[in-house]
Amino acid sequence: MKNIRNFCIIAHIDHGKSTLADRLLQFTHTISDRELQEQTLDDMDLERERGITIKSHAIQMEYTYKNEAYILNLIDTPGHVDFSYEVSRSIAACEGALLIVDAAQSIQAQTISNLYLAVEHDLEIIPVLNKIDLPSANPEEVTDEIVNLLGCKPEDVLRASGKTGEGVPELLEQIIERIPPPKGNPDAPLQALIFDSVFNPFRGIEAYFKVVNGKISKGQKVKFMATDKSYEADEVGTLKLNQIAKPMIECGDVGYIISGIKEAKEVKVGDTITSVENPASKAIAGFEEVKPMVFAGIYPVDTEEYELLRSALEKLQLNDASLVFEPEASAALGFGFRCGFLGMLHMEIIQERLEREFKMTVITTVPNVSYDAYLKKNPNKATTVHNPSELPEPNSLDRVEEPYIKAAIITKSDFIGAVMTLCIEKRGEIVNQSYLTADRVELIFQMPMAEVVFDFYDRLKTISKGYASFDYSPSGMKPSKLVKMDIMINGEPVDALSALIHQDNAFYIGKKMCEKLKELIPRQQFDIPIQAAIGAKIIARETIKALRKDVTAKCYGGDITRKRKLLEKQKEGKKRMRQIGRVEVPQSAFLAVLKIND
Repeated sequence: MKNIRNFCIIAHIDHGKSTLADRLLQFTHTISDRELQEQTLDDMDLERERGITIKSHAIQMEYTYKNEAYILNLIDTPGHVDFSYEVSRSIAACEGALLIVDAAQSIQAQTISNLYLAVEHDLEIIPVLNKIDLPSANPEEVTDEIVNLLGCKPEDVLRASGKTGEGVPELLEQIIERIPPPKGNPDAPLQALIFDSVFNPFRGIEAYFKVVNGKISKGQKVKFMATDKSYEADEVGTLKLNQIAKPMIECGDVGYIISGIKEAKEVKVGDTITSVENPASKAIAGFEEVKPMVFAGIYPVDTEEYELLRSALEKLQLNDASLVFEPEASAALGFGFRCGFLGMLHMEIIQERLEREFKMTVITTVPNVSYDAYLKKNPNKATTVHNPSELPEPNSLDRVEEPYIKAAIITKSDFIGAVMTLCIEKRGEIVNQSYLTADRVELIFQMPMAEVVFDFYDRLKTISKGYASFDYSPSGMKPSKLVKMDIMINGEPVDALSALIHQDNAFYIGKKMCEKLKELIPRQQFDIPIQAAIGAKIIARETIKALRKDVTAKCYGGDITRKRKLLEKQKEGKKRMRQIGRVEVPQSAFLAVLKIND
């Protein structure tokens, strides 16, 4: 055990984690130059295309230092705020963390929040200044910022370049010197913490774990403590670039187990594996349960594919434990699922993965957050509302509370005015403002989560020319003046487009939505009114004009009454058509509502 080191890499998005991980794999000869490619650990096409890490990736390296062989278990983590759950799981399975800071971009919001996560779990932190080979790098100034943040000495900050490999041998030595070996009792009953799982269509579910106490052998009878089900360990092994089967995984090491589990519900991330013969008395305290922030309905385009969509979501949930879903039905879209996501990027990625990995074409409804509704007859008991259609009638409602977040924005001082204007427009209240350096400022706001859901992140990047970084954490519920706005097309409400919004913004958003839908819904043979309504009150309206057929074309000259007769007949037909005509709302209309400010 004394020669095992478990560590993860944490940083803000795009600070070079995956590139540095590639260099570590190359220096330890874990992969050959032939197998090496950019972002080796990012095995999803989606990750390579976008240049971001979506899933944590565990891999084992071997390294000889001072004539002793060491086993290094590395977990490369995502940097985007939407995937912070992946980071918390990785941190729970490690004893140390490399905190990477880009020498050109300096400390960003996610750097600080990931650092706090690691400090809470009592991890040994090694600060690393990356991308020192860039012409725009500013190593001296950024080192001072890291020293102020961590309270360490300037010589403790390692300098490296993921691109050229400079400083990587020193980094490997420091990992062995500074990160403590895992603590655990090899003779105690088996306790292994599951920190990830994937679905293999041929072999069932593969669970990745870290052995905290005891050891696990091939063929051993094991029990998953959360579900209380027993299995036989058909295969155990370690995670290199490909899995390598071993007869046994010792205490403190990281590995995988295949036991022929077919049901996705039977493996829970954060669960404890123990032995059937000599079970542990209690489970390991895992990582905190994740709370979804954004909710949206996902419906199959073809209603017959409902069951296929369910199994696709279950398989995705194995791979991404932060996805939550439950069945729901809509009058406009049929049967589908109400899904909970950690943020808008998370929602976009899930939708794209459903299309790519499972060939599912889906319709996504307007995303919203969950609210607490209190009724007049029982003002102390909250009812959670995930969907606008679940909101009780206004006359029986006492109050509605919405979730607020504490938002931390780090930006250059030139953009303070623009950032403040945006946050105040989104109903934010400034709590604190502090200068990190002469031209970098951290702003803390209290904001409603619902205002951040739509386009906040994109607009923040636009007004700050890409310099502002954003991170948030939930800060509780507050009462708010919320109303349910329905969109009616041709007199029929479309429940998939209804939304809960703040009373002050209702007119503006209603008008915008009607204008947007007018552009996107194709014209019919009859006039289509599009209305935004709060209860029985119409607050905005647009009309899609009918396609006209020139019925008077055949009349040349003659009495005006002939023309009038033909036009009256056409008018009657259009009236009848409007009563029985159905308006199909295209998928682009559901998504366009998100981009209301474009």
